[in-house]
Formats: sequence, C-alpha cells, structure tokens
Amino acid sequence: MADPASYRPATGTIPTGPGVYRFSDPDGRVIYVGKAINLRQRLNSYFADPAALHFRTQTMVRTAAKVEWTLVRNELEALQLEYTWIKQFEPRFNIKYRDDKSYPWVAVTWSEEFPRVFVGRGSKRKGTRYFGPYAQAWAIRDTIDSLLRAFPMRSCTKGVFNSARASGRPCLMGYIGKCSAPCVGRIDADAHRELVQDMCDFLAGRTGALVRRLESEMYIASTNLEFERAAVLRDQLAALRQATERNAIVLGDGTDADVVALAEDPLEVAVQVFHVRDGRVRGERGWVAERSDDADTGDLIEQFLLQLYADADADAVPPLVLLPALPSSADVLAQLLGEQREGTVRLRVPQRGDKAALLQTAARNATEALTLHKVRRASDLSTRNRALEELQEALDLPQAPLRIECYDVSHTQGSEVVASMVVFEDGLARKGEYRRFVIRTVEGSNDVGAMHEVITRRFARLLEERRQETAADETAESGPLLVDPTTGAPRKFAYLPALVVVDGGAPQVAAAERALAELGIVDVALCGLAKRLEEVWLPGEEYPLILPRTSEGLYLLQRVRDEAHRFAITHHRNRRSASMVESLLDDVPGLGEIRRKALITYFGSLRKLRAASVEQIAQVPGIGPRTAAAIKAALEAHEAPVAVNVTTGEVIEG
Repeated sequence: MADPASYRPATGTIPTGPGVYRFSDPDGRVIYVGKAINLRQRLNSYFADPAALHFRTQTMVRTAAKVEWTLVRNELEALQLEYTWIKQFEPRFNIKYRDDKSYPWVAVTWSEEFPRVFVGRGSKRKGTRYFGPYAQAWAIRDTIDSLLRAFPMRSCTKGVFNSARASGRPCLMGYIGKCSAPCVGRIDADAHRELVQDMCDFLAGRTGALVRRLESEMYIASTNLEFERAAVLRDQLAALRQATERNAIVLGDGTDADVVALAEDPLEVAVQVFHVRDGRVRGERGWVAERSDDADTGDLIEQFLLQLYADADADAVPPLVLLPALPSSADVLAQLLGEQREGTVRLRVPQRGDKAALLQTAARNATEALTLHKVRRASDLSTRNRALEELQEALDLPQAPLRIECYDVSHTQGSEVVASMVVFEDGLARKGEYRRFVIRTVEGSNDVGAMHEVITRRFARLLEERRQETAADETAESGPLLVDPTTGAPRKFAYLPALVVVDGGAPQVAAAERALAELGIVDVALCGLAKRLEEVWLPGEEYPLILPRTSEGLYLLQRVRDEAHRFAITHHRNRRSASMVESLLDDVPGLGEIRRKALITYFGSLRKLRAASVEQIAQVPGIGPRTAAAIKAALEAHEAPVAVNVTTGEVIEG
C-alpha cells in the first residue's frame, strides 16, 4: 500500500471553494468520490493522523496513489457532479445500496399499439411505464386481476395476441370480460389506450378524480336511459373500490410522499422506503448496504436519496419526502430534486401525527430487515466457518475458537453493578449457557475491577468443578467428566472456552489477563473489542489489531460483544427495578421480600408496575385489594426517576 504522504498535494495548491474530488489507485482506477464545500479543509482531513480515520477510510487513502479535484460554482453543482462520477466510475469505497431482495413492479408497455399490463421483475425497458415496487407479488397480481374488471385492457403476451388475431377468436380473458379483445377488433386503438390511461392513473395513485369521472359518466348514462352502459360503469366502480380497499389509508390528507427510514450499526445500514400516493402505500422497498465510513445519519440519507432519485422519472419524485433526520445539504438536495420533478420538493422530519407514526412503522421495518439480514448471514455455515478461520489466523490461535465466551459489565453511576457471560459455539449463540453475575467486591464505577472479579469467579468455578471431576474419577470406575454426579445435569462452568472476549480496551484486557494468571490458567486465548473504532486488543500489545471492516471474524466478534451487552443491560435493569421496588415499598404494611419479588416478577419492571391499576396489582398471587391500594399509594407518592448508564450512555427507565 502507498504512503498517503507520497501523493499528498501541497496545502496551498488546494482551493478553498466547493468542488468534487476523486482518489485513484496506481492503475488509474477511481476508488472513491466525494464532495466538499471547502476542498482544502476536506482533503487535508484525509492526510491527518491515520488513527483518527475510520478503518475503511484508512484503507482507501493507503490504496490510492493520486487525488484530483474539480471546482464547481456551488453546492448544487457539487451534488450533481458527485453522483455523475459515482455512476460513471463505480468506485469501490463509496457506499452502494443494494436491494435485499428482488421486488416486483407493474409494467405497462405504453409504446405498443395495444399496450399490455403485467407484473414482472428485473431490468426496465424504454417505452414502458413502471409502477411500484411492491412487497408481495401475489398481492399486486390479485389487485391487477380486480382492476382488469374495471379496465379490461390487454394483459396477454405478444405470442398469444398474434395467435388470437390470426384465428379471429379471443383468448379466455376476452370471454370472461377481463379483456376488451383488441386482437379481434372489439375495440380500436384509441379507445383501448383510454382504458390503459385509466389503469395508469389508478396505479399512480390518482384514484379520486378517476372515481368521480366514472360516477359522473354512470349518472349521465342512466339519465339518458343507457342502462347497459350504466351497468358496465357501475361494475367498473365496484371493481375499482374493491382494489382500493385492499390498501388502507395511512395519511388522511391524501398526501403524495416517500417515507424513508434507516436502521444502522457500525458495519451496515438498512433503508426502508414507503411510497405513499393519494394517502395510501402504493409500494415499498428495502436496501442493505455496508457502511463505507463513519458518516452520520444525515450524510447516509443524502447518499441514499441521490441514488434513489437520480435516474427516476419526474413522476417518481414526490412533492414530500419524510426523513428521520435532515442532511446538511437539505436545501440544495430539495432544489435538485425539485428540478428533476419540475416542481417543489420538501424534505421534512415529522414530529407528531400520522406522518410521524408512518415513519416509525418504516423504521421498525428497516430494523427487522437489518436483523433478518444479520441472522441469514450468521446462520450460513460456510460464513461461520470462514469467520472462525479468520479469527484463528488473526489471533494466531492453534485451532479455530469453537467455543467463545464474552463478558460485559453494566451499572448506573456505580450502583447495581452486574456482569454477563454469553457463549457462542460454532459461531451460534448457546443461550442455555449464558450466566449472570452480581459484582460483590468492587464498588463504584470501576469497570476494570469488576471485570477482574467476574473472570476470577468464572474460572475459579471451572477449577473447582475440575477438582470434583478428579475426585469422582478416583472413586468410580468411570466417573462423569462434565456431568454432576448427584443430579446428572451438565456442570455450569465445566467447559473451557477456546477464546475469551471482554467488552473494552487495553485496561479490561489487562484485568482479565491478570485474573487468569492468578488462577494459573494459560490455555485460554484472550482479546478485547473496543466500541469506538472496533479495535481488537490483545494482552501485552501496545497497539490494537485492526481487522478489515468486511471481515467475517470481526462481524462475529461484534455479534458476541453486542449480545453480552444486551444480556448485561437486561440483568442490570431487572436488578435496578427490584431494588427500587424494595426501597419504595418498604413502608407498605404486610409486604415482605417474597411479595416484593412476586410483584417485580409479575410486571417485569417498575415502569409497568407504576402504570398498573389497583385491580391489576391485586391479581398478583398473595396481594389482596387492601395491600394493592397501599402499593399504588406508595408508588404515586414518589416520582419516577430517570437514570443514565454511564458505561453505555443509555437512558434507563424504572
């Protein structure tokens, strides 16, 4: 890899105006494209201390051999040129949003003499109008089947159409009234195109005007005693309403909008889009992409919107885009989209009401998509094997770490200090092996001391159970090795891990190493994973090990660390709720320790207990109406406190 200093331009030669820059490798291939309001300030940041850069950015500047830039007049031109270059060069270090699955769309072959409607996937063709995409192929096919009763346009393939024209007999759709049979001359091209236009208006969300027009024509036909035509229009309206009712109204004001939501983690980002037309969700789509740098939510949204709308037709850009956060260039981006739409486009962050609720729904879908993506990735056998092999090579282990244990400490300003131990075997979570610890000997916000205690207790139990196994072997012909001789159940701490992971950096790793050394355990590998830059710390090393962001080994370590953190936080919240219940209800007569535990077990948290009515509290076994009333009074006498976990920064509700 090249030294960035070898191609760094002199600071005075870089202009201070807006522009677009590109990094190229020794072969001349463009590997990254970016824009900046101040080119000098932005480019100088790439040649600062490498340790302060995102790992993928470090790799990019070391892979590059040259940087070039182009000055533009304003930020709008920079935005346009940036996307043009990304599309032209396809740089590998720029984030690329890929569909997490193939979505169906509805196509109308507008350029043909007798346009055809069909549901399909894949690449798009010129001269064809597209609507969607849609989440479920079966649902949109069902809708098209209903619409063909209202707008009996052609839906057959070219071969079927030519065959019917040659034979002079329509296909089945013509006989059952779902096609106007232009193949045999029942309708001319102009009249058929009117049906097609009505179908396109409905699919585009312009249903109100369409319904009003059909109703008007139906009443006129009835007034003129044209009852057969009125009956046809009546049936069309019924089919149209049936198709419309399949999609509930989500925005009562009939807004046309796109709703964009994100779910992020340090490695990947999932995006969910709801296409709302005439107040109804007409389509949805999801993407999952690898994060290329440490861009914030606003920057991710800007990059996504450019890719979403850059090649879209003017009709595909709505007048309103609802977002979880506004990018820094929101005004310029809105201007660019407005020019493409040939109208005004607003970018908004909804705060309340139907729009905010719809954005929350999209966010839940994005979170589910990211979770599902990770589960699929984690459950793949070849991927898990590759992750374990990468860890073996990176950590210089004698064999792949088939059993990994991870430890995390959680507390709130030094109170209710707890720790967790999670176990992954063969790359998969073994939840039956998880363990919780209440820290006893360490007080205050001493994560290092707490980590030393939990490692000491866990491996002291291992040594104790090994001694019990040895004693059992001496008194029996074939004593059990990993099973309790009295109960026959597996021993809780009898299995030796191949790798111990601690949540933290060098101090936590040193504490765990000291605990293992004090117990004389030398055959267990140890590492720590720090959250800030996802650095892997090894015992005795001055500098951390940096694994590639695309490494399956790093991905496995992150999943193990995140699971330990989740398990520790859950334990801490339960302990805190139980202790708060005890302190708040000490003065309630007749309420002892057993009943207090029954309360927290029944409701799960202090917050839910506070929200419960007297009647609901009285349903807890052992709690009568009088005691329930006293409990409710004691809870109302104290306001609900809010605490922040100093380790994670999370707000912890009672």
